[in-house]
Amino acid sequence: MKMPKLKGFEFWRNTLRGARYVVAPMVDQSELAWRLLSRRHGAQLCYTPMLHAQVFVRDANYRKENLYCEVCPEDRPLIVQFCANDPEVFVQAALLAQDYCDAIDLNLGCPQMIAKRGHYGAFLQEEWDLLQRMITLANEKLSVPITCKIRVFPEIAKTVKYAQLLETAGCQLLTVHGRTKEQKGPLAGVASWEHIQAVRKAVNIPVFANGNIQYLSDVERCIQKTGAHGVMSAEGNLHNPALFEGRNPVVWEMAEEYLEIVQKYPCPLSYVRAHLFKLWHHTLQIHQQLRDELAKVKTLEGLVAVNKELKLHCQEEMASLKEEDMSKGGLPFSHWICQPYVRPGPKETCKENGTIGIEGSNRGKRALEDEDDGNSDPLSKNKQKKKLRNPNKTFDPSLKPKYAKCDQCGNPKGNKCVFNLCRGCCKKRAFRETADCPGHGLLFKTKYEKSLLWKSSQSNLPNIEMIAQKGEMKETRLLKEPIDGVA
Repeated sequence: MKMPKLKGFEFWRNTLRGARYVVAPMVDQSELAWRLLSRRHGAQLCYTPMLHAQVFVRDANYRKENLYCEVCPEDRPLIVQFCANDPEVFVQAALLAQDYCDAIDLNLGCPQMIAKRGHYGAFLQEEWDLLQRMITLANEKLSVPITCKIRVFPEIAKTVKYAQLLETAGCQLLTVHGRTKEQKGPLAGVASWEHIQAVRKAVNIPVFANGNIQYLSDVERCIQKTGAHGVMSAEGNLHNPALFEGRNPVVWEMAEEYLEIVQKYPCPLSYVRAHLFKLWHHTLQIHQQLRDELAKVKTLEGLVAVNKELKLHCQEEMASLKEEDMSKGGLPFSHWICQPYVRPGPKETCKENGTIGIEGSNRGKRALEDEDDGNSDPLSKNKQKKKLRNPNKTFDPSLKPKYAKCDQCGNPKGNKCVFNLCRGCCKKRAFRETADCPGHGLLFKTKYEKSLLWKSSQSNLPNIEMIAQKGEMKETRLLKEPIDGVA
């Protein structure tokens, strides 16, 4: 007999076991190995990384790599998060995932440019009709509850109305990140617990709070201030997986345990490297040569070796210094201790990218300056690498070649396209109109005409065969006449 679908507080208490300590969905970072490490150290609920609903429906390998192969009894309760902007596609993806999780979450909080281009995440927060249709349909079709993760509006009243709309549509649990979609990167600032508190008071479903969580004491303060039923951590968890235990262990303890789990539950090397960069963040500001080694190694064994070397350096430093002499360099703890990283604001970024001396060591990030040609405009690290590979490369937008735009979508059009379109739009139009575009190598009209000729030739074959048969009969009669005369 099929169990009835639990809702709201009943779902939170029974299925999620009243979870208060939650690990956020993080792209390429909340994979199975990291979730298991976090659960061992106090996390009570985890989310998968954000998955693209359309790709999940279309690509069996994507499903296998991101969910189906990551089934583990220890990894529950688990919520699978999707980004989507189409009700039907979202529900199709959720139906394929619902047997592997305890709930499906709709991402309405991603503020990144990729979300803007893909039209999902926080960039759907003004499209209330669409969101209502998506959540209502999912709530009707799925056998597991539907949850949402949102960002706030600047106005508390609008945020509350937004949350109530989602609840009415069928959302059974709401995670509120107390920042607007404009608050990201250096402009992240402080999350507003006042917004979260207002939402918590206005809705009748469980609410998780997200933002400003660096220590376990912050978790308790947040719950007390907002009245939230649980607290979600992203950055804090990445820098200290033992955050929910209230501990600040040495970095290598967490790093070695994580690497052991990765041996059992493999994941892409880029995920592992990113986690080690987060865990060793403060130490790598001092040991720049090991930072470069960590960035270059191509195997898991290589990452393990760099991790051991970092551990050795830290242990030697600990042995050579007395406790009272250990410089923290403005950090709450020594650099080899797991601790939060406070993202610098716009005014502080230049300091972070410069040289900050600690006992004569360079602890600043590499300067993002293109010093070779005397240009003081900042270059990203990615652009610096491109510049090293090709010294003549320029990033001046005014020097970039200007392309004529497609009449329909704005992408560069084909120079020889008969419709003045890009290849994608040209293909659709040529197919629709049964036309040719030699510029893009599209020959729909030519192929159609050839197919008609072939069909007509096939239909004439019976006539040809009949004529051939009659000719053979006539020829036979002519041959028989002289033979009869001789006889």
